[in-house]
Amino acid sequence: MRLRRPITSGLGRRFFDPVDDAKNTWIFGVYIDGELASSIRLSVTTAGCTDLPALQVFSDILAPEIKRGKVIVDPTRFVADRLSSRRYVELPYVTLRLPWLAMEYFNAELMLAAVRAEHQAFYERLWGHQVVCPPRPYPSLEKPISLMTLEYNAVRDEVHKRLPFFRSTDWERRQLFGRKSVDGLPHALAEAQAHQIAVCGARHREKSILGP
Repeated sequence: MRLRRPITSGLGRRFFDPVDDAKNTWIFGVYIDGELASSIRLSVTTAGCTDLPALQVFSDILAPEIKRGKVIVDPTRFVADRLSSRRYVELPYVTLRLPWLAMEYFNAELMLAAVRAEHQAFYERLWGHQVVCPPRPYPSLEKPISLMTLEYNAVRDEVHKRLPFFRSTDWERRQLFGRKSVDGLPHALAEAQAHQIAVCGARHREKSILGP
């Protein structure tokens, strides 16, 4: 589900950010049994709209890539309800499936991960992100964050083979990112994804569906 306003209740304090209303921004919520469980914001460089949240801190690294015409997806504001995260340990992967689908839909080349140093290992293990800049102070955040990037085309096939959950159909991607379709999309799609991963996790309690 794409949300028109920033997430508030149950997912931390509200952020007022002009990025939320930008034409190249998508804000999603993932629901479980009708309850909002997590949210993520995606910014995509598109024709005539190349602003990304990460440019505030890493412009020296990203501006040249944008100038070359590369399409970049910048996932930010990834938050999850604490109780839901404990109950459904797969929830982060369900939520992070959204930027992965965005990469395919927009034919993007780079996916960013502006994260704290202690989170680098997760993104490196999940998709193969590489650190391109050590931690720097970031506006509104208490801890500095580093910049990681992923060359999507270089890892796409390997990730789909190792983690088939990240595969998607053209229809699903159009429903999520096609502007005319998204506004009328019920949250059943995202809820179904969350239910699917939760059921799969319950069936494989001793072995993660994400592999060793």
